Amino acid sequence: MKNISIARSCTVLCLLAPVAMPAIAQTAYPERALRLIVPFAAGSATDSSARIFSVQMASQMGQQIIVDNRAGAGGAIGMQALVKSAPDGYTIAYAGAGPLAINRSMSSNLPYDVEKEVQAISQAISSPLLLAVSPTLPVKSVKDMIALAKARPNQLSFGSAGNGTVGHLAGEYFKSLSKADILHVPYKGGAQAAVDTMSGFVQFLFDPTSSLAPHVTSGRLRGLAVTGPQRAKAFPNLPTVAESGLPGYEVTTWGGIIGPVGIPRNIVLRLSEEVQKAAKSSTVIERYSVLGSDPIGTTPEQFTEFIRKEYLKWAEVIKRAGLKP
Repeated sequence: MKNISIARSCTVLCLLAPVAMPAIAQTAYPERALRLIVPFAAGSATDSSARIFSVQMASQMGQQIIVDNRAGAGGAIGMQALVKSAPDGYTIAYAGAGPLAINRSMSSNLPYDVEKEVQAISQAISSPLLLAVSPTLPVKSVKDMIALAKARPNQLSFGSAGNGTVGHLAGEYFKSLSKADILHVPYKGGAQAAVDTMSGFVQFLFDPTSSLAPHVTSGRLRGLAVTGPQRAKAFPNLPTVAESGLPGYEVTTWGGIIGPVGIPRNIVLRLSEEVQKAAKSSTVIERYSVLGSDPIGTTPEQFTEFIRKEYLKWAEVIKRAGLKP
């Protein structure tokens, strides 16, 4: 009887095991707060964008997302912290063109490898730059500016937030396609570059629409065009650079969610779905419309391919401009 009882107990356990095991194996994610590394300072454009998404995603996922600013070395410090973190889905990052595409050609000793150590999860936003000129410059269009630059080689200059920034490379790309000789003046930030453009110390700059919008609206700067593939909602009367005199020209700033390589596939897909869902939320759309940006949600594969194309594009621009790491 005792043996029969044991046998019956084993039978019951065996029958229950297939039901119980999946519940144990498939632990709910996320079970605790997530850390979102931002490789730039608090208050920066990247930080502001990251926080818009983190708040919405936290609401959707039912867990807090703690922003961890790791500024320095053009984003390299934060990226290094990311790739060294555990690939469990609880440490992710928000980064853009600099850390993911440009720095590879502008630095000879990056402490991280985008292709081998970074898992693309989803692109989050895309935003055009604004080409703005000093009110003292006698031009009203991109064609006018190119003509003036060619008539005065190396007499016109443009400012940027620093060497290797998107604003700098946007200017180098402009020079390459227009075949005009223009000087670059790097600053320690976009704000100072804008101030010197207003005063006429430098003649123009490329900077995010969110940064330059107040100055263009007030007349302290004159907007000539936007750099995206289509006109910006914030400036519907401004043409794109491509349609106003420089065919083929297109530059956008962008950002997205990434993680360290090795995160389980199901968690990568879950995070990607949450970014895509957040991008469609009315709150996120409204917040970004004020900044002149468009929220975008993509699959991991789409974001990986986008990063690859951006890297190749900027590598070519950097090579043509003769820029050195």
